[in-house]
Amino acid sequence: MATGKARGRRKPKNEAPVPLDRRLMDKQMAAIGRLLEEQGFESPEEANAFLQEVLSSGELPTLPPATPLDEAQEVVFQALETTGKRREKLARKALSISPDCADAYVLLAEATKDPEEARRLYEQGVQAGERALGKEIFTEQEGDFWGILETRPYMRARLGLASVLWELGERQAAIEHLRAMLRLNPGDNQGVRYLLASWLLIVKDDATLERLLAQYPDEWSAFWAYTKALHTFRRKGAKKQATKALQQAIDINPFVPAYLLGLMPLPKQLPPYYGIGTPEEAVIYLAEAVDAWMETPGALEWLADFLLQVAAPTPGMRQPKTHRK
Repeated sequence: MATGKARGRRKPKNEAPVPLDRRLMDKQMAAIGRLLEEQGFESPEEANAFLQEVLSSGELPTLPPATPLDEAQEVVFQALETTGKRREKLARKALSISPDCADAYVLLAEATKDPEEARRLYEQGVQAGERALGKEIFTEQEGDFWGILETRPYMRARLGLASVLWELGERQAAIEHLRAMLRLNPGDNQGVRYLLASWLLIVKDDATLERLLAQYPDEWSAFWAYTKALHTFRRKGAKKQATKALQQAIDINPFVPAYLLGLMPLPKQLPPYYGIGTPEEAVIYLAEAVDAWMETPGALEWLADFLLQVAAPTPGMRQPKTHRK
């Protein structure tokens, strides 16, 4: 795994490596964007040919930040390569350069253990993003938001705000933030739909959940498959339709029931990445969905009975004992 290194100091031998933060991908994209803007090409073909030539050289030319916000974002990228107090210090430095740097507020919110403080910081991040983007973009670019690099700090701040509002018990407000984000970016590069589906199950908003499920008919993941199965069980009980949905979910990821029923131990930390059908996907799904299963009367019994009667053994799973004849 690639690692980051705090700048300006030697790394102690016993210091853990800094995991690569996906937000750093925006750094190269921002550099490419500034480079193309600097050239002023007359056609996409000219821009693409130039970009291919630059990328083949293996090194992007370095251009100075065009605005204070660009400069602040560069400091944020430095912060993402560090941890702890150093990261917080750089985040505050970014805000001293530009108070419109939403990502800096996000980093500070991630660093605090106080939910109310996190809420305040995420709210400031959302407001900073709104100032930086301007009002027009929220109507003119609705539906294509994530494709515009400058919108991403705002979207990260808003997702953080929704999550902390849910933690603080303001469930409807949290849900409305996620629904608004999906209107801005229905392609959902952040995976907002998975979190929203779990929350809608918990608050028992079946009508909104059905519309959300219908919005992504080709979705193929444990998140969607198990959400459909549990939703169908709630509506129709342990009938044929629910059983079919559960079998489809298990075919996609057989590890979810094992973790959910305690037949495999959950890891203490969430995995940083996952693949479809893997134990890591099951763990990340259950991090948000376990409450919905626990709060649905009869759901775990239905799942256990299905495994005993129908499902093939899950790899690594200790089979439950039964005295049925």
